[in-house]
Amino acid sequence: MKGTTKPKLVLVHGIGGPRDPREELVRWKRALADGARSANLASDISALTMDWMADCSFAYYGDLFADGESQSAGSPDDLDDEEAAIVLGLLAEFLAEEAERPENQGNRALARVRAQLSPDGQPQGAGGAVRHAWAIATAVAALPGVAQVARWSSARDVLGTWSQPARYLRRKGEDAEGTTLDARIRARVLRCMDPARPTVVIGHSLGSVVAFEALASYDGPVPLLVTIGSPIATSGFVWPLLVPRPPATPHCVDSWLDFWDGDDVVVPRRKLAELVQPNERGVTPTPLQFESRMWWAHGATTYLSRGEVAEPVLRALSALSAVSAGTDTSAGTAPSAGS
Repeated sequence: MKGTTKPKLVLVHGIGGPRDPREELVRWKRALADGARSANLASDISALTMDWMADCSFAYYGDLFADGESQSAGSPDDLDDEEAAIVLGLLAEFLAEEAERPENQGNRALARVRAQLSPDGQPQGAGGAVRHAWAIATAVAALPGVAQVARWSSARDVLGTWSQPARYLRRKGEDAEGTTLDARIRARVLRCMDPARPTVVIGHSLGSVVAFEALASYDGPVPLLVTIGSPIATSGFVWPLLVPRPPATPHCVDSWLDFWDGDDVVVPRRKLAELVQPNERGVTPTPLQFESRMWWAHGATTYLSRGEVAEPVLRALSALSAVSAGTDTSAGTAPSAGS
């Protein structure tokens, strides 16, 4: 790789409303800087924040949810029956996992809501799935403990968490050129990348799904893929809808680190390392878990500010930057966490 240009760092966000990508880029880089301090890599902070180490890009796609069929940036008010069915599936798996937590053993209110999710007796006809999704979301928002941990105060909050993933996974929402919403979102990510330059990619939440699928068709070098708070392994309505199939580590990826917080309510218990097939070089996700004991553990900057996450990212970029500058000819693939 000697003689290549400066590496890139591409950050892919999760769900949420409109945001300023420049401000978000600053926030994510500051969080990584905090993580670098925790990992005793303070000497690399200026190189990161000033883009001396790598050219950093924030792959923003949130505005696309307001295009085409969706007019309010992925608002749950715009759900149709197909999308509502996906939302119900995601909610069912989330509640099933919540029911397994020790603190929810014997939670009768949770058991009643789960029973209402059963296909038996669901409303039929146009709008039936949408009405059912709103009814379940209303009940979930009233669940003691569960709603507070997930920061849901209303049915709109509950559906807002899952409506954007549902729209992405539906694979519809064509624009005037016939390009589906999910394809336009992936194009935003790929637009931030340069096949002639090594790129480290970090995907958070829905952004991990987007990054995974985008890299499946990418031919440039990706020494390190980092997924944080990823729902990829959600068995009911994410894993079965991933493309291409069977899901495998993208051929361009040399190392994949999958971080999840044991207190992150969005991350399923099934782990990527047990599911994703290796690429031709045998690369599979490396699972890395920690326990933050935080009330809300899913935030992107919460993950990035941890030394466990920031350290392999900074070490990979530092090694790639050194190779680009011609000061190191021994660097290979990105280091593993804790190296």
